[in-house]
Amino acid sequence: MTYATDLPGQPRGAAASGPATARATCVLAPNPSAMTLDGTNTWILAEPDSGLAVVVDPGPPDEQHLRNVIATAEAAGNRVALTLLTHGHADHSGGAARFAELTGTKVRALDPALRLGGEGLGVGDVVTTGGLELHVISTPGHTSDSLCFHLPADRAVLTGDTVLGRGTTIVAHPDGRLGDYLDSLRRLRALAVDEGVETVLPGHGPVLDDARGAVEYYLAHRAKRLAQVETAAENGHRTAEEVVAVVYADVDRSLWPAAELSVRAQLDYLDEHGLI
Repeated sequence: MTYATDLPGQPRGAAASGPATARATCVLAPNPSAMTLDGTNTWILAEPDSGLAVVVDPGPPDEQHLRNVIATAEAAGNRVALTLLTHGHADHSGGAARFAELTGTKVRALDPALRLGGEGLGVGDVVTTGGLELHVISTPGHTSDSLCFHLPADRAVLTGDTVLGRGTTIVAHPDGRLGDYLDSLRRLRALAVDEGVETVLPGHGPVLDDARGAVEYYLAHRAKRLAQVETAAENGHRTAEEVVAVVYADVDRSLWPAAELSVRAQLDYLDEHGLI
């Protein structure tokens, strides 16, 4: 879900399967693309020696990947006990139903259409499994149902597509809204400042060791792009297609359709605030 280049925040190289923190292990899905970077990061979370694991974003409906996730958890002595979704895009949630069949777990998500087993996820919920503690953070903007998960024991946050390990994400208009997204980024910045979160465990791309720096870069990037879109609109470029051609001229044209989604969200934001 990216259309920009590398960002600051001390990325740990390319995304790869393996342990990232004391409680978080990544299994990289085999779905690389311009929009998914190296592929979708499926996260296995477990308290050391608990025997139980939580899986966040099982990924696309790739049977071998889903079985690899289970095997990775079992190799560490953990049984998958619960599945969580950061949001409903298919590269994160498409394999959830099959994964639930394979593991016998419930799937919890903000969107009722994605839940399996009757349990949802709400703002302020604390998920506890096998001693593991995850705090649910409301982060709409990329999509209306986007969530992040704060893992306080590791000073980490799982960000789905809200913050990526490389590049910047789209605001998926019309479901995603720029005002919501900016509020979500500020919420994540407060998490870094007030709760000491240091590590970003993203849905795509490498782990970042400077959560505050990454979020502040995102905020600065959004402010810059918004100013560019406003200037383009003032100069008579009023459609999303026209604005993209001016503002995103340095971006590969294959990614312009994705950029158009963000531009539409930016134009709506400027219009709502009486700026165009």
